[in-house]
Amino acid sequence: MVGKASVLLIGAGGVGTIGALNLDKGGQATVTAVLRSNYTKVLTDGFHIKSVDHGEIQGWRPSEVVNKIPSRADSQFDYIVVSTKNIADHSPTTAELISPAVIPGKTSIVLIQNGLNIERPFFEKYPENICLSGVSLIDSHETSPAFIEHAAPDRLIVGAFQNPNLDLQRQEAAAREFVRIYSAGRKTICTYTDNVPLQRWQKLVYNACLNTTCAVTGLDTGRIRLAGDTLKTLVRPVMNEIVAAARASGVELPEGIVDKIINADPLTAYLRPSMLEDVERGNLTEFENLLGEPLREGTSRGVPMPTATFLYHTLKAIQWRFKERKGLISIPPKSV
Repeated sequence: MVGKASVLLIGAGGVGTIGALNLDKGGQATVTAVLRSNYTKVLTDGFHIKSVDHGEIQGWRPSEVVNKIPSRADSQFDYIVVSTKNIADHSPTTAELISPAVIPGKTSIVLIQNGLNIERPFFEKYPENICLSGVSLIDSHETSPAFIEHAAPDRLIVGAFQNPNLDLQRQEAAAREFVRIYSAGRKTICTYTDNVPLQRWQKLVYNACLNTTCAVTGLDTGRIRLAGDTLKTLVRPVMNEIVAAARASGVELPEGIVDKIINADPLTAYLRPSMLEDVERGNLTEFENLLGEPLREGTSRGVPMPTATFLYHTLKAIQWRFKERKGLISIPPKSV
């Protein structure tokens, strides 16, 4: 690529803002960020960032901030980086949302989002465009509008979702080029992978299991380990089911991954997974891509997944309740 890459960022929360900062500090990209709730604050005062990688920064802005998706007629982006939550059962979907800015055959779409099979709607809607996977391992949150607390080093694993319509070598080259651009500032660990399914299934042992169990029970990651036999009856069974579903899908996860994930963080850190926070705030959750997709992949191959099934349908019912509260579902009036 000659000159700086032009990047459109959608989702400038904790993960997306640090991503935009990395791209900016590397000097290999200009970043246009699409903001919503924090648009006015960033426009006026910029971001206030406390980062383990970058230190404390006040008043920082990407190259440009906008409050709606730019049209492809106005701006031609090399990459669209999406770091929003992926609510697959609510319209507009992510694939629909980015449509105005996608140039067929040119724009590479980078999904820094969790879950399985998230690329499929993009392959269907944008068959001529490269779609890249970004698996983010970071502890970064927007604690209030435009205030970012970044507590653990940014690690991003990038690879190509294999679009059957496109040349594989071209897709892999696009992934490697994005790694180069993202890594240029030398403040982050961004690596290339040629095995996207392994990286995604591996992260699901946390996201499809601890994230969901904490959301359903209302317990953080420390208390769920202290709460009697909850590890034995809920957490370990669903983790083992995800490992078995991955194996049936052709992905062998590392031995001992269940214990590694359970003990990854100190018990007394009492970490609150994102889905727990979403449920407590009444927000829609990513349960379809985090749990529904691996559940469908496993059960379609004959893997018994009773704990995952229970958690999935419980979260589906909770999602329905939140949709009703938000006016997204109409129900018959109460009979007299």
